[in-house]
Amino acid sequence: MSRRTPTLEDVAREAGVSRATVSRVVNGIRNVDPEIQEVVRRAIERTGYAPNRAARSLVTRRAETVALVVSGAGDITDAGQNAFATRVFADPFFGRVVGGIVGFLRPRSMHPVLMFAESTEAREEVLTYLRQGRADGALVVSTHADDPLPALLAEARLPAVLFARPSRSVPLSYVDLAHRDGGRLAAEHLLARGCRRPATVCGPLDVAASQERLAGFRDTLAHHGHPQVPVAEGGFTLDSGLAAMSDLLARHPDTDGVFAANDLMAQGACQAARERGRRVPEDVAVIGFDDSSIAVTCRPRLTTIRQPVEEMATEMARLLDEHIHGVRTEATSVVFDPELVVRDSA
Repeated sequence: MSRRTPTLEDVAREAGVSRATVSRVVNGIRNVDPEIQEVVRRAIERTGYAPNRAARSLVTRRAETVALVVSGAGDITDAGQNAFATRVFADPFFGRVVGGIVGFLRPRSMHPVLMFAESTEAREEVLTYLRQGRADGALVVSTHADDPLPALLAEARLPAVLFARPSRSVPLSYVDLAHRDGGRLAAEHLLARGCRRPATVCGPLDVAASQERLAGFRDTLAHHGHPQVPVAEGGFTLDSGLAAMSDLLARHPDTDGVFAANDLMAQGACQAARERGRRVPEDVAVIGFDDSSIAVTCRPRLTTIRQPVEEMATEMARLLDEHIHGVRTEATSVVFDPELVVRDSA
């Protein structure tokens, strides 16, 4: 004989509260005393009650999913769409974003739906998906300053939170890092090591974070008597870091310290230095950015500027949750501070 499926009434009897109270807890309504919420949650665990998601959605008018949107600028051709996705998944940064978001959403019985917005058509699909109520809001990781998606979301009055400050003023909440301070920390550390001919492998210059990291690095060095800093632009990939570092060392063979704008490029820079017979850090010190898993698997282990990506992603999801539930109605910003993590490469 099969066991009967537990109901709200079963939970209410177990918890010693009304069915209506259990319903409010299950549906995330916030006017229930925290102690009573805990009693109900324990009763749910003991009875094995599982809310009917379809029925709950009818009551709450929410999909209990959010769109995690990775957005680019302009229009990527069909041939470039796979390459776009491949670059996203190859970067440890994205996995850290997902980890922070899922860590916040899962205890709240919410789930992310991954979407790419690398073309006009893809952006319209995201907007339609949200307008139809198939997701309660969007968490947007945008990589380019001229990305039109944030403005489109704001114009449509759809709940959304951005990872990184938008280049144009739009009424959307965002989380970001004080990137210029990260560049400053890298410059100060190279100078403290005694580097006299510093250079940098910057990120793509159409990305605001790259511009800020470069500006912080240059400005700090200028204050310490280094008015001209050699720069080679990379693309946030290992191969681009290798190529940019090779270019730097060919043009400036006396370079003795390099700041790379992410850990993947720093790994490529270390490889390029070795290929040219330069020891890291004895002949050339290398500093990365992010403090990703690459930093500890690279040889030598990377000195890097830590970006607390998981914490930033968690805050991003928290802000969206507040917008969805009407707790927060105005756009806000949360800016995190970078931190120097000293290892073996500098």
